[in-house]
Amino acid sequence: MYMSGKKILRDRGRKKSNKNERQTLLMINRINYRPWLNPGKNKEKTRRIFCLLALVVVILAFPAAGTCNATTAIKLGNEVLLESYYHLIEGKKVGLVTNQTGVNSRGISFIDILAVTEGTKLVALYAPEHGIDGTARGGAWVESYLHPRFGIPVYSLYGSTRMPTLAMLQGIDVLLFDIQDIGARYYTYMSTLQYCLVAAVKYNKPLIVLDRPNPLGGMIVDGPVLEDPFKSFMGVDNLPMAHGMTAGELARFFNRRIGATLTVVPMEGYHRTMTFQDTGLPFVQTSPNIPDLTSAYGYMATGLGEGTGVFQADKFRWIGGKGLDAVRYAELLNGAGLPGVFFVPEVRGTAGGVRLEILDPYRFNPAKSGIYALAYAFMLGDFQVPKSTSNNVVSFDKIMGTDKIGRYLEEGLTPQQIEACYTPALQRFKQEREYYLLPQYGPGTGMLGRAGAPDHY
Repeated sequence: MYMSGKKILRDRGRKKSNKNERQTLLMINRINYRPWLNPGKNKEKTRRIFCLLALVVVILAFPAAGTCNATTAIKLGNEVLLESYYHLIEGKKVGLVTNQTGVNSRGISFIDILAVTEGTKLVALYAPEHGIDGTARGGAWVESYLHPRFGIPVYSLYGSTRMPTLAMLQGIDVLLFDIQDIGARYYTYMSTLQYCLVAAVKYNKPLIVLDRPNPLGGMIVDGPVLEDPFKSFMGVDNLPMAHGMTAGELARFFNRRIGATLTVVPMEGYHRTMTFQDTGLPFVQTSPNIPDLTSAYGYMATGLGEGTGVFQADKFRWIGGKGLDAVRYAELLNGAGLPGVFFVPEVRGTAGGVRLEILDPYRFNPAKSGIYALAYAFMLGDFQVPKSTSNNVVSFDKIMGTDKIGRYLEEGLTPQQIEACYTPALQRFKQEREYYLLPQYGPGTGMLGRAGAPDHY
């Protein structure tokens, strides 16, 4: 189910108090101060108070943590949970799937907030690829360990297992998910979400997704749709390269075939036509090579050539390959009518390529731009398509979600012809997608269902 927008907004008419005071009072009201009178009787509550005081110092000392605007346009799912739907976790032992991106609208870690929230107990953390702090390199095995401050396990979901096990879940009553995605099917954080849904069914645990924006917005849906034989951890469901969905909407989509006890706590004030800049939220580096929004926008536009010799550089700001004529490459791309972007010719050593200048994030289509950039590189240069076998699917085909794009490149199809080939499956996905969008975020291409009507799974 998801929480009704009408109920969430019932207090909107109240006069808003100072943001620092509201956030601090929220946490203070969750704390029972009696342990100060006799700390020996309740060491756990005393520890929570010390943690709270440290957190309050951070809040007051850094009122604009991260790079957010002074006033954010929205409330994130983790804030709505504590302010309006605390009953979902009250009196329960909570496990939290998160990383360094799991912050509130002021850039404060939800781990720290939840650890001092009275009436519920944070008992375990679960980390996706790159680890709980987001610093491990892509594809690197991450070990589980004990959290140095809170003394609770930090279970790795990118090590010996990518799905929570019975041993990892048996001490919790409910599992929360709070991770920022970047909107690309093959970025693995949402694969972790799908695996958590499967584990939730298997071990009979409810899962609550605390929703967050899609940094690319909710209107751009493009690229080849993943086919079943090419499912992997880089693509767990039949999504196009750019799906235009939030974490909560993806959870609803995934759950159509899983049947977990799923609750999505939506954002307040969010609309799918927003860019990330419109939200006023801090953008936290999601992984070592995605330090900012520019890299997030460029991820699909420059990073599709795995194993072909067409490669990205400068954290997904540049694409090219050895021997390419950079000027001619830029001319082809700029003449293709790709919206919201300009391609600047740039040579890097023996490789010619282009640097992306994103002019209009509302219109920029990273998946389509990436397909065109790859196709024009193949037309101009000497590149090879990696081949999957019956025993091994190569990363190139996992990213594409099919082996057809590789065949089209070998046949010399233009990017316009390649786009025409994948469009029918894309249109079918767009129709199916409508059923899983949260109505309160506004329409996609034509909504099905009605706003404010809760869904049950």
